[in-house]
Amino acid sequence: MAIPTQVDFLVMGAGVAGLRAAVELARHGEVLVVTKESLGESNTHYAQGGIAVATEGDADIALHLEDTVNAGDGLVYRPAAEVLVNEGPRRVAELIDWGADFDKQDGELLRTREGAHSLPRILHANGDATGAEISRSLVAYARAHKRIQFAEWTMVTRLVVADGRVVAADLAAAGPEAADPQPHRVAVRSVLIAAGGAGQVYSDTTNPAVATGDGIALAFDAGAALADMEFYQFHPTALALPGVPRFLLSEALRGEGAYLRNDRGERFMERYHPLLELAPRDVVARAIAREGMGKNAADTRVVHLDMRHVKNVDLHQRFPGISAFLAKHDLDLMRDLIPVRPAAHYLMGGIRTDLDGRTNVKGLYAAGEAACTGVHGANRLASNSLLEGLVFGARAAAAMLADGLSFVPIAEVAAPLQAMTREEDAFVEILVHHLQRAMWIDAGLLRQESTLLAGLAAQAECEAGLQRFVQQGKTSRPLLEGLALSSVAQVILISALARTESRGAHFRNDYPHRDDTNFRAHSVLTRGAEISFEVW
Repeated sequence: MAIPTQVDFLVMGAGVAGLRAAVELARHGEVLVVTKESLGESNTHYAQGGIAVATEGDADIALHLEDTVNAGDGLVYRPAAEVLVNEGPRRVAELIDWGADFDKQDGELLRTREGAHSLPRILHANGDATGAEISRSLVAYARAHKRIQFAEWTMVTRLVVADGRVVAADLAAAGPEAADPQPHRVAVRSVLIAAGGAGQVYSDTTNPAVATGDGIALAFDAGAALADMEFYQFHPTALALPGVPRFLLSEALRGEGAYLRNDRGERFMERYHPLLELAPRDVVARAIAREGMGKNAADTRVVHLDMRHVKNVDLHQRFPGISAFLAKHDLDLMRDLIPVRPAAHYLMGGIRTDLDGRTNVKGLYAAGEAACTGVHGANRLASNSLLEGLVFGARAAAAMLADGLSFVPIAEVAAPLQAMTREEDAFVEILVHHLQRAMWIDAGLLRQESTLLAGLAAQAECEAGLQRFVQQGKTSRPLLEGLALSSVAQVILISALARTESRGAHFRNDYPHRDDTNFRAHSVLTRGAEISFEVW
């Protein structure tokens, strides 16, 4: 499609938050949804787990609220959680009206249980393909709207700020055959960043390749504050086979009764938490990491997921996608012990917003995983993320409409850029690979001052290598993604160093206890400023 030179609202990201917002915005203006690859290629699409929603009335909603607050380890911003659980049922009902088809049993919605939930409230679609079904239904609904345009295989390369307000965005082709490196400037009334998280900052991740933190880095460059960036959730159970990507093994497996066993065949979760395998994700992930440690730092011991004892569920029918993937590697949930290890999964922090998606930069809004309202605190409750996208995507759109910003004159695009060569892109990928490995080793599940400082040194080395190409006036998708990852990595490391306690997904070997006196507060960082801790 021909990209317009002016559009009322630009939405960066085509996951659940971005598409839900686009539908709302299109009722009042022209909307351009920008996505780095094809529609549906998002973290939403790959979400195996379900969507948590309380549909049984006030008591159910109250329990969902308390489960969310408890999982967040003392740092959930309660007003945000109240918005999530109270508005969630209406947003899910709306999604069903728009064509989302959730699993049913005897004509009723099938509800399952996952870790840290007090009762079954998780809706699934096609067993283990909930995100794909939500994405499918939202894409179909949005495509039918005449005022929504889509720019696929396109990147936002810069947010243009004038007098403290975002007034335009620069876009560039992001496809494999993209030949023209020159950005195209689009004047906007406002921009919503709903581009997801940054799982690719770690070498071991369940996130798709597109999750490089582009939106978070762009907002940070534009002057937006980031919050709680030290809290990266590591999913406890990703498939651990040599040479095989860290394929996510849904928490719903443990919800259906899976055990975790160490290399001696022992169930070990009783040593870590009374809820055993259904403990909060951060607890389970660290338990697996510790059980998998060898006598030497370089050694690892295998940890397994065991469902061989589960007889009351047809596991192939209940988890068709997982079963099919495992079958490719000659593994079967009903027959085999499945090797697992944690992997980076979800960013609780992000662009700081209020409850309506507003950032501290006028004209710039954020929702979904890219945003931080404080709704997840230090540790996200399982299956709250898809609900968050629906609820806060709609609220951000309503705020953009209520604020009613107008167009302002914009300057032309600056000096032309030169495309990178394949050899230069290959070098960028080497730099990024080294950063990803350093982040996994130095800022993963178990952290301490010495490792975090080593991580900062690795990040500085990567950034210096990338900036050499920037100074030469060169550009490419790998370079832009590398710069975003480097920026996000730096903020994660700075935030983790500043929080000298252990809380939720952030664990410090040198500060192993929670410190409510000094750190029952949210970390906040703006470019060029010192990190601060604020009570919300």
